[in-house]
Amino acid sequence: MNLSQFLPSGIELSYLLAAGLFIVGLKKLGSPASARQGNLIAAIGMLVAIVATLLNQGVLNYEMILIAIALGAAIGAVMAQRVEMTDMPQMVGLLNGFGGAASALVAVGEYWYYIQQVDRIPLSETVTIILSVLIGGITFTGSLLAFVKLQGLITGQPITFGLQQPFNISLLITFLVGSGLLIADPHNAEIFLGLIGISLVLGVLFVLPIGGADTPVVISLLNSFSGLAASAAGFVLSNNMLIISGALVGSSGIILTQIMCKAMNRSLPNVLFSAFGAAKTFADAAGEGTQDKTLHTIDTEEGAMMLGYARSVVIVPGYGMAVAQAQHAVRELADQLERLGVDVKYAIHPVAGRMPGHMNVLLAEANVPYPQLYDMDDINPEFDRVDVALVIGANDVVNPAARTNQSSPIYGMPILEVDKAHHTIVVKRGMNAGFSGVENELFYKDKTMMLFGSAKDVVAHLVTAVKELN
Repeated sequence: MNLSQFLPSGIELSYLLAAGLFIVGLKKLGSPASARQGNLIAAIGMLVAIVATLLNQGVLNYEMILIAIALGAAIGAVMAQRVEMTDMPQMVGLLNGFGGAASALVAVGEYWYYIQQVDRIPLSETVTIILSVLIGGITFTGSLLAFVKLQGLITGQPITFGLQQPFNISLLITFLVGSGLLIADPHNAEIFLGLIGISLVLGVLFVLPIGGADTPVVISLLNSFSGLAASAAGFVLSNNMLIISGALVGSSGIILTQIMCKAMNRSLPNVLFSAFGAAKTFADAAGEGTQDKTLHTIDTEEGAMMLGYARSVVIVPGYGMAVAQAQHAVRELADQLERLGVDVKYAIHPVAGRMPGHMNVLLAEANVPYPQLYDMDDINPEFDRVDVALVIGANDVVNPAARTNQSSPIYGMPILEVDKAHHTIVVKRGMNAGFSGVENELFYKDKTMMLFGSAKDVVAHLVTAVKELN
């Protein structure tokens, strides 16, 4: 048998196997209990796809490819070890940007090959190259700007200027006109370079007016864009694996984006174009009259008494817990309460961290049993029977204004209804508002007790005090 006749079929079958592994991996990523297994299955699928691609006789320079793989693997291993869970959205944004850049560079390389090797570039190739450059360029600079915002290197607030949207539209129209000119004359490299420049600028302008808690939503959307860019690059290279994997990333990214928008009760256009959080004027609207109310504070000994003598406790983790890396102390507190016969559950809001699943991963890292984790829809009906709701570093996702105050900018956002519990203890560093800039009405409720301090230190003191109750 001639091996050269078999290889194309073998490569395509390997791509089919890899695609199947990707789909199974994505399915398993939908549950915290199977997420690690899903990640491993998808990684094996990618390994199969890479090996199959390297067997393609069209690959000419194995040395450069192997060097790139080694460098990429080394950088990825270091990032995986050093990046904190609280910085995971930034890491996702950065990797999205690199993916978009890679797709755009593939299109640039293919364009350069065509104008040097052939007299006439096929229309289909020109169109796919243009699309790959547009989506890849927007993904690259947009993701880098989102990374810079979340990392705190520039202000996280929306940045706007006069006639911003008309300017963006004019740039997009210019890109479309330039695309038409390039289709008419594919060898006009100056126009092609201009299209690259416009796509990079559009990425910056796309993310510039996004701020606050909306930046992770845009990162998720850009993740979808990176998949579309990969699919476009697949069409440029006539590579089925790139087309399939890019489509999977694109579809899963847009599904995640919709989940996050639904969790905030906001539409995607509202997230992208409303410049939400541009001015810190929401506190007055959301917490009208709260300046005349009194905060009820307790110390850790009193908090331990409330928790230790309760029949049921629901722990509500938030971004503050993630920043303080308090998940292990929280698990220890839950263990101590269970020794006293307390029924302990965890309530997880879809956007309690910076991305869906953030709290699940942190708690899994602390070996919290999966059956104790409850989604918002499952736990909300139980709060009126809960003795103590322990809120650790959460803010907007437990704000009753979302349910009761029609003048609040977060009105209608689904929340964890901790205010319905018999008592609520809120662990918080201070009285700062959440990502939305909205003051939290929960803090002023008669049944709410504020326990100020770093989540890790406060919970550690609670553990010590609860142990003394035994």
